[in-house]
Amino acid sequence: MKHSNKKTNMRKRRQARVRSRVFGTAQTPRLAVFRSNKFIYAQLINDDLGVTLASSTDAGLKGKTKVLRAKEAGKILAKSAVEKKITKTVFDRGGFKYAGRVKALAEGAREGGLKF
Repeated sequence: MKHSNKKTNMRKRRQARVRSRVFGTAQTPRLAVFRSNKFIYAQLINDDLGVTLASSTDAGLKGKTKVLRAKEAGKILAKSAVEKKITKTVFDRGGFKYAGRVKALAEGAREGGLKF
């Protein structure tokens, strides 16, 4: 098995473990994070209906480090969530370690007004 396939498979297993415990509702949606090599993406998901309530990415933000862009993306997501009267969420790190850009996104969302 190639190294990249093994890493992806292990992340998918961790992701499945997290998803078995974390469930989003209309009152407390799931904040799902995906981290690629270039960008980070975040969504607020209502798992009851299978609907995305709000989303954010750092793809449009330029001139900063990846960690600072992730923090800004978290603030943008929180702003759009607060406009929809969502203040409480459950955090789904998506199989990624809670460090670096994932942690920065979570901190930015907290600064924007979301609670985990």
